Amino acid sequence: MMSDRKVERREKRMSQWDTVKKVCNYIRHYMFLAALSLLCAFVSVVTTLYLPLLTGDALDVMIGKGRVNFGDLKEILVQMGIMIAVTGISGWLMNVINNRITFLVVRDIRKDAFRKIQKLPIKYLDAHPVGDLVSRMIADVDQFADGLLMGFTQAFTGVLTILLTLVFMFRKNVWITLVVVFVTPLSLFVAAFIAKKTHSMFQKQSETRGQQTDLIDEMVGNQQVVQAYGYEEKALKRFDHINERLEKYSLRATFFSSLTNPCTRFVNNLVYAGVGITGALFAIQGRLSVGDLSCFLSYANQYTKPFNELSSVITELQNALACAGRVFELMEEEEEEDLAGENSRHGEGSAGKSVLEDIQGSVRIAEVDFSYVADKPLIQGLNLQVRPGQRVAIVGPTGCGKTTIINLLMRFYDVSRGAIYIDGTDIRQVSRENLRSQYGMVLQETWLKDGTILENILFGRKDATREEAIQAAKLSHAHSFIKRMPEGYDTVVQENGENLSAGQRQLLCIARVFLCRPSILILDEATSSIDTRTEMKIQSAFQKLMEGRTSFIVAHRLSTIQNADVILVMKDGQIIEQGSHEELLENGGFYRELYMSQFVSE
Repeated sequence: MMSDRKVERREKRMSQWDTVKKVCNYIRHYMFLAALSLLCAFVSVVTTLYLPLLTGDALDVMIGKGRVNFGDLKEILVQMGIMIAVTGISGWLMNVINNRITFLVVRDIRKDAFRKIQKLPIKYLDAHPVGDLVSRMIADVDQFADGLLMGFTQAFTGVLTILLTLVFMFRKNVWITLVVVFVTPLSLFVAAFIAKKTHSMFQKQSETRGQQTDLIDEMVGNQQVVQAYGYEEKALKRFDHINERLEKYSLRATFFSSLTNPCTRFVNNLVYAGVGITGALFAIQGRLSVGDLSCFLSYANQYTKPFNELSSVITELQNALACAGRVFELMEEEEEEDLAGENSRHGEGSAGKSVLEDIQGSVRIAEVDFSYVADKPLIQGLNLQVRPGQRVAIVGPTGCGKTTIINLLMRFYDVSRGAIYIDGTDIRQVSRENLRSQYGMVLQETWLKDGTILENILFGRKDATREEAIQAAKLSHAHSFIKRMPEGYDTVVQENGENLSAGQRQLLCIARVFLCRPSILILDEATSSIDTRTEMKIQSAFQKLMEGRTSFIVAHRLSTIQNADVILVMKDGQIIEQGSHEELLENGGFYRELYMSQFVSE
């Protein structure tokens, strides 16, 4: 699909450096905390590096029989105690600050990512698995948090330790320090080479983990259907296939990342050996005291230790950046355009923003073309004129474009060509929020949020009172079953209404519409899950609700739309017949075939 190809192109453009810059932009909001963390890291490193100097001085005042200077030794031991205390406190403060920065950044990323999802077009959400989006929001952000925390905690101190150790060593002896400097690039080269290999593996690992989450979400969420059709074995095979790929990428990522530590340790041992041999030669010549040699050996350890830690940090950061990259790819997606001010693209509509208020309900569809996939046309040259207050029923075989018309009216999708007008206003020049506030919609697929029954009825109108909600429930014939619930209107609805039947969920969705009293009504198989007796009552209530309101009714059961003012018969994206129920039956066309196929037994 077009959207998939666009996502692939963007994923290729999202480089590791782009990800780093975006992470830095989030950290920039907490510069004070970052500066405080750096200060604590600096203090911790300086005090840690000062300890070997004190240790060397302590050795020098104790060398030789009967030559121990207890006065100087006592003073040095007090200084060492102070340095150790300062190191511990500054290190603890740094960890607290780094934790705070990390989780503030993660909070901001999750908030922005969730806000982005709210603004993404429906076509993007239709083209991407829900499980993959959930994996990016939850698992990938968690992985990124772990890597970022390790980066803050160890990268700051590691880099500072390396730099300041060199400063301390240069002050002591330039030649021994040069031995360290000449060997260091080899360690950096090895770490950089392995880091490039690990990033691609961690990226594939993260993508495969998202596919696995999507499959689990799909199979667990529809377990009844899976078991009813005996799909368990196929589901296991699909899961095993993805799991094997995840295993392959994970093992490769772990293998390459595990090479970093031993390789850098080997180079670091060369550094330590070089310092020891060179320092020993200087000591033999009398150009270096025993205490200074001890100090240099300690610095060699201090200098090489961050390289070992940084190798682990680099591995974690590769994983973190791969995960962060997937989240930022989502956040880089184009948002849904609220207004179609780009008239050159659509060719119609007046520039500027319009507002729909107190509309009469006239709807005109003019020469509309639309397709979900560019090379597969669905609707072509569609024209329709609906007068205010008319009840328009849309019927036809599956896939003919009935629900697509609803999607276009609601601007879930925008037309490819032509325009749709409400009271003479191009709906692309109206904000989606303003446009959708004019509609009341009941779909075949019900959705209830986590909350009480009352909160679900009030979902579309927060300012309504409890009494108004109860009245709406009575009109939709939901009041009787609600009163039988344990807490009545305060009964908590489980996730997506799992503690309610399909019919009860649909009645609550219908109650929402009765509460909103919209200007235009859209019913897409609104009573498909309701028993015949209750459906007759609701149809009667709908008749009252539709009085004076323009209404669009999508239905498969033709008995429910016989009282419609106009029935549109669709086939292959075109309106092939239109008229009243009686007129269409007399014409003996496609509608009569549909009608007789449903009622031939009668």
